[in-house]
Amino acid sequence: MGRSAGCEGPADPDSLEVLQAATRVLTGVALRSMDVLDGAVTLPQFRMLAVLADLGQARSIQVARALGLEASTVTRLADRLVTSGHIVRGSEPGHRGVVTLELTGTGQLLVDRVVAWRQQELARMLALLPPADRVRLTSALRQLVAVAGEGYGTISRSLVPV
Repeated sequence: MGRSAGCEGPADPDSLEVLQAATRVLTGVALRSMDVLDGAVTLPQFRMLAVLADLGQARSIQVARALGLEASTVTRLADRLVTSGHIVRGSEPGHRGVVTLELTGTGQLLVDRVVAWRQQELARMLALLPPADRVRLTSALRQLVAVAGEGYGTISRSLVPV
């Protein structure tokens, strides 16, 4: 088996187990945060809203790429979110065939409610750690996010329309 540049060897089982547990905790926070919406949107619909909150007005193909979905799936999600008043569909001036999507104020409020709940819950958890441990955790997680790269919850700015 080949090694990636910078790897010292295979990850130890304890590290992997702790990372798996942390993944379950963070997934739990993300899923519980959806409860504040009282079923207003589904998880896939919320993912689209969150991507649009990051991108601003974007071409539907850019949203599909950011979500890792087919364009037709994004179209169906967008149809439901337009009907519910959470996004608006438009087109680019001079390119009527290019479909754009953008959050409405209502869609942005949903995203803001979920983000606020997540921040509150994560802050509660962090407050239980000694300050030095918080600093080490933040540093380690920053490194993990950096090595994970695009496709693991980050959106490349190259997806933002110029």
